[in-house]
Amino acid sequence: MSVKAYQIAATKTESPRQAEYRAFAIVTRALIDAAALPDIEIGRRAEALSKNRKLWTILASDCAVPGNQLPEAVRAQIISLSLFVDRHSSQILREGASFDVLIEINRSMMQGLSEP
Repeated sequence: MSVKAYQIAATKTESPRQAEYRAFAIVTRALIDAAALPDIEIGRRAEALSKNRKLWTILASDCAVPGNQLPEAVRAQIISLSLFVDRHSSQILREGASFDVLIEINRSMMQGLSEP
């Protein structure tokens, strides 16, 4: 079985929680790799930040939908974190801020998603 076929089969059998964990794992790895790059690698750093922003935008959009089953306070926190991720990502690109806080936020989300 090819790797691609395995990946397709795995995504069809995973729960939404597992899919979210996997998405966070992918973008967090990209952030870690981008953080290790020299500042002149703007394109590659921006690409990792863009993927992370996209994930957080999707989460925030989902939390804003009426009928979302998460508690209102949790939804509000996710939306707030999404806004922070967007602002901090811009600071990384414009001012050379650290990737560390974004990586830690994502790791915390992954930890929460891995708990039963």
